[in-house]
Amino acid sequence: MDATTCLKSLLLGINQYKNNNSATNAAQLQRQIDDVSGLKCARLFCPNQVLPSECVGGLVELAGDPNTSPTLRGKIVSLLSQLASNEETREALHSSYDLTSALASIIHCNSTTPSEPIILQCIQVLQRVTYNTRIFHSTAYIDELIAFLMHHIQSPNDDLTMPCLGLLANLCRYNLAIQAHIKSTSQVKAFYRTLISYLAHNSLTVVVFALSLLTMSVSGSLQLFHAKNIHQTFQLIFNIIVNGDGTLTRKYAVDLLVDLLKNPKIADYLSRYEHFSLCLTQVLGLLQGKDPDSAAKVLELLVSLCSVSSLRRILCQAVFRSSVAQPRSCVKKDSRGRTPEPGLALIHWASLPLQGPDSCCLQALQLLSELFEEVMDSSLGASVQPFTDLLLPVLLDLLQPPELPLEEQLARRNCARAACAIDVLLDILSEALKLQVSRRLTARLCVSQVEYLFSSSRMDVGFDCPMAESDLSQAGATVVLKMLDLMSRVKQVVPDMETSFYRILQDQRLVTPLSVALTSDRREQVQTALRILFEAAPLPDFPAIVLGESIAANNSYRLREAEFTPRRMSVQDPALATLSRPCAARTPSVGSATQHSIHSLIERLQTGMEMKEEIKDVRISEIMDVYEQKISALASKEGRLQDLLEAKALALAQADRLIAQYRCQRAQAEAEARKLATLLKDAERRKEELSGELSSQTLEAERAQADIQQLLQHNGRLQAVAKEHQALSASYNDVVLKFGECEKMLRDLQTAHSSLNKQAEAMKKQNDTLKLQQEKMLSQLAGKEEKIQALSQNLEDRENKISGLEQRIQSLEEKAELREKQSEDMEETIDILRKELNKTELARKELSIKASSLELQKSQLETRLEKREEELNKHSHMIAMIHSLSSGKLKTDSVNLSL
Repeated sequence: MDATTCLKSLLLGINQYKNNNSATNAAQLQRQIDDVSGLKCARLFCPNQVLPSECVGGLVELAGDPNTSPTLRGKIVSLLSQLASNEETREALHSSYDLTSALASIIHCNSTTPSEPIILQCIQVLQRVTYNTRIFHSTAYIDELIAFLMHHIQSPNDDLTMPCLGLLANLCRYNLAIQAHIKSTSQVKAFYRTLISYLAHNSLTVVVFALSLLTMSVSGSLQLFHAKNIHQTFQLIFNIIVNGDGTLTRKYAVDLLVDLLKNPKIADYLSRYEHFSLCLTQVLGLLQGKDPDSAAKVLELLVSLCSVSSLRRILCQAVFRSSVAQPRSCVKKDSRGRTPEPGLALIHWASLPLQGPDSCCLQALQLLSELFEEVMDSSLGASVQPFTDLLLPVLLDLLQPPELPLEEQLARRNCARAACAIDVLLDILSEALKLQVSRRLTARLCVSQVEYLFSSSRMDVGFDCPMAESDLSQAGATVVLKMLDLMSRVKQVVPDMETSFYRILQDQRLVTPLSVALTSDRREQVQTALRILFEAAPLPDFPAIVLGESIAANNSYRLREAEFTPRRMSVQDPALATLSRPCAARTPSVGSATQHSIHSLIERLQTGMEMKEEIKDVRISEIMDVYEQKISALASKEGRLQDLLEAKALALAQADRLIAQYRCQRAQAEAEARKLATLLKDAERRKEELSGELSSQTLEAERAQADIQQLLQHNGRLQAVAKEHQALSASYNDVVLKFGECEKMLRDLQTAHSSLNKQAEAMKKQNDTLKLQQEKMLSQLAGKEEKIQALSQNLEDRENKISGLEQRIQSLEEKAELREKQSEDMEETIDILRKELNKTELARKELSIKASSLELQKSQLETRLEKREEELNKHSHMIAMIHSLSSGKLKTDSVNLSL
């Protein structure tokens, strides 16, 4: 089953359930919702198509109806949640179908049973729909929704705490009325105390939600962003961004920091934060991930940092510091597929395919534009040339026109990317990098892009296409103007660029982009259009009159739009008043319904609408309002077409005047032709007179021919002489070359001779120092030998004494045997002698150890002396050879270069 058939069946099931909400119709409608959910088509519900709009409107109405069965309501909310994943459909659900009030009414009706799955489901859909959008405080059931959220935020260990925090943060962002309502509640102090306690929660998502809500309160912001606590707050926010639990956490942390940067005082605190460079490096590291949603939020943060001049300077240094130092050959990915540098990561996200995430590419190009603007302001263009070499192929690839026709959404993406790429190129065009850009940019690329935009953006049809009603035409006109601005800046340095530029300026299709830009409310477009107009105005074929008529038509169209807008608003107000609280209108209270009808009648009478009968079906009034809007739009289009018809009439009158001028010019040309005929007759008569002169001139020509023959012979002789001169000059050149080679060889030999002389002098000095060192070593060796001799003599004396003492001991022992009686008296003397003997033995051992060490030193000194003598002999041999070379006794071929 195709998508159209599914949608028709779904619309039929919705109408059947509205007429009879039986269980059979509910089951059939659930099956049809399941069929539509299983299609998995991102562009299924286009807001600008009638059938999908009717289906979505019916589903939202059934979801907000309290009489709808809970199971069917859950299916509807699931389908709406699936639709809210698309950005365009999400905006339409909020702005055109009032999904917020319908879901808020469901939460209000089921607030007594918060454990129902439908409550969590509605809160999650609301969190997705209300993200980054402003909700009016006058929306139905918004006060009840805020009270429900605050109650469950203050309830500990509740499953609804985290989604309630996120939804309340969405509602409070950019909405002073809801913030004031929260501050006016009775339990606001307890609520803020609960939020402060959530700052120590385990989940970083809860922490960032609580921090966002506290930032919006006066007391909380004073405490968090006081001079004493602001650095801790910055550290907390950066930790959440870097170490967040997922894309959702990082998204809200980035939004919080972006909102804070809008305060000049907090931006100044952040620029003076001591750890900002480290935190910025960690944030830049997140660009190396593969999640496009996370990368888009990080790029959004970096772009917002560029709004502060001091922070933009630090960011520029952080991005280009490593990218400039890295050579081109090192541009490759690591094992995980990540680009190693932040600059290369920016190039990666800027070069995503057209079917990929669009926000990443646009944010990356916008960031590059800001960074190059800072580079050019600081005169650092020459230092980023390696990075520019990598970036230029990506930018030029974005400017390539697609080979196949694109859908309208992809075509708008292509125009947006091309516009951002041209902005980056315009920022790169400084004196240092202009030549680098001109080497890669070609006139063929620029012309092909402009021709593609002329043909695909509905700009080649003149006044028949209302440019103000087409987003694609507006985007294409912007790209055309920026491309022409780029061509005007490089037309002097790119080949064939000037010719192509002036050819495009005289194209009739350029009128529409110029007229739209000149009547735009954007200053940049007007200035660019004026620069191009100053270039094009002096050209002969520039359609200035048609441009003026187109500008007048655009102004008239804008005036009619301004006139019809209040009328449409006055028509829509009563319908909005009757549909402000759809669930309340269906309550069984008869008195409230009667009072509502009376108020509706009074409002219709005040707006000038007469009611002849009571309106029973609200759907009829909605259809009437839609058709009234369409009629007013058709009326405005009719007025615009009338203006265009008048412009065409003026252009036709202009053409008639040009035809009359052409006829006058033709008559003048015929008169000039008649004059030329008379001049031709005079020329024939003059020819006859000159024929006689020609005969005389022929004789002179013959004589000149003879002279020429003589001159040719003389010229041949001169050519022979010239050939001889060329041969002599060639030989002379050979001799000069040989002479130059000889001179070069002589200079080389002289330098080699001088270097050898220097080496010889160095060798002499080294030889003298070695001789001095040898004499010192010999003197030291002689002293050591004398010491060794003295020590050996002392050792011999000690040994003699020891032998004498041993003989004495023997005699004493013999006397002891003989004199046993005198042994008691001699024991003391014997002990004393034994102690002295031990001391002498120890001294003898020490002396023997010293003698062995001295002998070892002597052997080492002798080996060193022998090595010194060998080196001295080598040096003396080298000196002798150097002397022989310098004196010319030896030939150059006999020199041993190995020495």
